[in-house]
Amino acid sequence: MNNEARIDKWMWAARIFKTRTIAAEACKKGRISINGAMAKAARMVKPGDVIQVRKPPITYSFKVLQPIEKRVGAKLVAEVMENVTPPDQYELLEISRISGFVNRAKGTGRPTKKDRRSLEEFTAPEFIDDDFEFDFEDDIEDND
Repeated sequence: MNNEARIDKWMWAARIFKTRTIAAEACKKGRISINGAMAKAARMVKPGDVIQVRKPPITYSFKVLQPIEKRVGAKLVAEVMENVTPPDQYELLEISRISGFVNRAKGTGRPTKKDRRSLEEFTAPEFIDDDFEFDFEDDIEDND
């Protein structure tokens, strides 16, 4: 077995990205680094390399255990790489998931029904009773 693999092929084979094109594009945009240095799509990885993948809002870190270029099943991913992402990164992900609709990415279109309901729930005052009706006529008669 070869002891090196292209970074874009490896990330696709290890199921970090859905397609190799997306993996290569991430390299081109500077979202991938190997051992702290920015990596181009053709850069070779070897066992022991630590790869940082920036998928906003967090940066994932993976340690290469096997350099492969053929895609493997999800159950075999543990033999190919080790997830070494620090726990504080997952806390960032949870925080962004909680605040979800606040930081909507530009150009994502209209809010979904779920987003709208979350927004209404967030902005609706809790002290207003929905069943309360105000009778304006009584108020006018009191002023006369």
